[in-house]
Amino acid sequence: MSGRAGGLGGFAQVTDCLYIGNGKTANNSSVISSLNITCVINATQDIRNSNIPTIDYMHVSVSDDPESRLTEHFDAVADKIQQVCEEHGRVLVHCNAGVSRSAALCLAFLMKHCHHTLAEAHTRLKAQRPIIRPNTGFWRQLIEYERKIHGENTVRMISSPVGDIPDLYERETRGLIPL
Repeated sequence: MSGRAGGLGGFAQVTDCLYIGNGKTANNSSVISSLNITCVINATQDIRNSNIPTIDYMHVSVSDDPESRLTEHFDAVADKIQQVCEEHGRVLVHCNAGVSRSAALCLAFLMKHCHHTLAEAHTRLKAQRPIIRPNTGFWRQLIEYERKIHGENTVRMISSPVGDIPDLYERETRGLIPL
C-alpha cells in the first residue's frame, strides 16, 4: 500500500511500521486489519477507540492547545513505537484530524529512533502526509526536544505576519496580511 494512499485523508505510512491518521481511521476495523496494525496510539482527550482484542492501545490524553505539555510524552511514545517496530508490529498514531498532536509525536519518534534532525523529520513526514501542522506550542517543544537529543537545532521560531511560526513555514506565509 502506498505511503501516500491516505496522505490527504485518513492515514499515511511514515515508515515500514509507523502510520499516522485521524480518529475515524483509528476506529475503522477494516483499515486497521488491512494495514496489519498491532498498536494504536490515541493522542486525543475525547475519542474512544474501538476495543479490538488483538490491538495494543496507548492513550496520550492531551488537548490540541499550544499550552499543552505534549513533550512529557515524547520519549514514552517514541520508545513504544520503536518497541512495536522491533517486534515486527505496526503502529497507528492518531489524533482527531491527524494534523497536530499525532504529527508532533511522529516527529519526536523520527528524531529519537531514526536519527533525523527536526527539519529532516518534518520533510519526511510532510512528504507522506502533506496536511501535518503541529501547533506553535508543539513546535517549541519539538525544538527543545531536538536540542536535548542532538545538541543543536535545525528549526527555529520566527516572527511572521500571522504570529510566531517555525522557519520551515516562512516561505508559505510571506506576503500574508494578518486579519
